[in-house]
Amino acid sequence: MDYRQAGVDVEAGRAFVRRIGEMVASTHRPEVLGGIGGFSGLFQLPTGYREPVLVSGTDGVGTKLKLAHQCDRHDTVGIDLVAMCVNDVLTCGAEPLFFLDYLATGKLDEDQLAAVVAGITDGCKQAGCALLGGETAEMPGFYLPGEYDLAGFCVGIVEKSQILDGSQVQLGDVAIALPSSGIHSNGFSLVRKIVEQAGLDLSESLPELGDASLGEVLLTPTRIYVAPVLAALRARLPIHGMAHITGGGLPENLPRVLGEGQSVRVDPTSWTIPPIFTWLESAGSVPRAEMFNTFNMGVGFVVLVPGDRADETCRFFQTQGLAAWALGEVVAGQGAVLIE
Repeated sequence: MDYRQAGVDVEAGRAFVRRIGEMVASTHRPEVLGGIGGFSGLFQLPTGYREPVLVSGTDGVGTKLKLAHQCDRHDTVGIDLVAMCVNDVLTCGAEPLFFLDYLATGKLDEDQLAAVVAGITDGCKQAGCALLGGETAEMPGFYLPGEYDLAGFCVGIVEKSQILDGSQVQLGDVAIALPSSGIHSNGFSLVRKIVEQAGLDLSESLPELGDASLGEVLLTPTRIYVAPVLAALRARLPIHGMAHITGGGLPENLPRVLGEGQSVRVDPTSWTIPPIFTWLESAGSVPRAEMFNTFNMGVGFVVLVPGDRADETCRFFQTQGLAAWALGEVVAGQGAVLIE
């Protein structure tokens, strides 16, 4: 017996690494030292920092992968993977530098996983970070045929004096919302349950969701906010805090960037909730409070700025091709999000 008979094809793994080499190299920044295939990735710190601080983040895609497997669509979840990590790192004001992925499967399907890596490459390019390396693990008997799992790891950098840690947020600051591209990568256990109980085929199109199939709508990749937010920081807009709206929605994530004795009053009439969320709410008979506690509801990222700079901030993001609006205001409180 040999390793291939046990379910692991070493030669296929080597061929896969060769196949993705060009994709990986296309993301490299000048600070990358060496190439793919070593035991580790080397990255030289950028110049121009007086007190550089490294910022790290890690995340996955969750059960959204189940839908990717059902739809046999694998070129978008890699974008999700990068987005979930780089958007988190961004919240303290850091620029993402490099990214690593961990990809595990029962049996290596080269075409399938190359599509995944193509998505990761796309995400890294959007975020301006290098895909420095990764690990592809073939684990027979651990995953169902055709299934895989993903994890991602990002490292960024920020000047120590410019770290956003919540201490800069003041009463009267205005929360500026940046729109999500859809559900992003949270709440898919509930999404899948609703779709299952409704007896829907993911290839179906629903009138309220437009011409795209339900599967395509649900697999819309997470928006990456790095370029416009870094542009705002470099333009010296007075951003006091930032929040990535992930699992737990606005109620859980906005308080993470507030100071002591602060809450945020959110105006729910300030934006139109996207159709995918209203459809989920109706199809699953989900209470409105539960919707806000589970999903981003159309708000993917929030920046906090002084009240007298709110209009200017919205206009700036609009010049970056991104809608923005005043979502609410920081008020006295105990770390709550008041949606009223």
